[in-house]
Amino acid sequence: MLLKNKNVIITGSNRGIGKAILTNFAENGANIWACVRSESEDFFSFCKEIGAKYEVNISPLCFDLTDQEAMKKAIKNITAEKKTIDVLVNNAGIVPVSRLFQMSSIEEMKRVFEVNFFSQMLLTQYVSRVMARQKKGSIVNMVSIAALDGEPAQVEYVASKAALVGATKKLASELGMYGIRVNAVAPGVTATDMIKEMKEELLQKTLDSVILKRLAKPEEIANGVLFLASDLSSYMTGQILRVDGGVVR
Repeated sequence: MLLKNKNVIITGSNRGIGKAILTNFAENGANIWACVRSESEDFFSFCKEIGAKYEVNISPLCFDLTDQEAMKKAIKNITAEKKTIDVLVNNAGIVPVSRLFQMSSIEEMKRVFEVNFFSQMLLTQYVSRVMARQKKGSIVNMVSIAALDGEPAQVEYVASKAALVGATKKLASELGMYGIRVNAVAPGVTATDMIKEMKEELLQKTLDSVILKRLAKPEEIANGVLFLASDLSSYMTGQILRVDGGVVR
């Protein structure tokens, strides 16, 4: 098991890729703080079931990433357990309603950046302080091929994920002295609820550019995250791992 006895924080862990990461990590022996925005009995039951199945501890934490005080309280609850924080997976994010740049408001752009970039930087700041004291840790950011290629997505989504790409490389150079690795996974278009926001024409155009001619499964993206979180990638930092089925532009 690649993460046996490791303690992991995963944001956005109640659906899609995040839920697949949670399941994959639990199967590989990780104890998990599963961060979600809202309380859900179904999700709590899921965490209990997966925890029992793989004999690991999964603790749901409910807070809005844009609520700084709630985030700070959640981190205090984690550190109060006196455990190491071995891995942080910044998976939470939002996809704005599809529209042209000329029709996008600055307010909507700010909202997307608040969730997809600023809130993740604040959480990373809190967690990296703990990791620095430990002299070890792995941070995995969820970016997107859209940040690297400019397609397929709205400008505010592309720009927010591109900012996270830049931050990944900068933080890798700054935190490496503390034994903290910082990498990112850039998924291609994946079979989750988020693709419902894509227009059919754009989705087909995207699939036409994929060598494997299909959408990614959430589990396939989770495997890339697992690799970067584990010691299999112990000599990798500042890297953006594309998991996109072979996109050709």
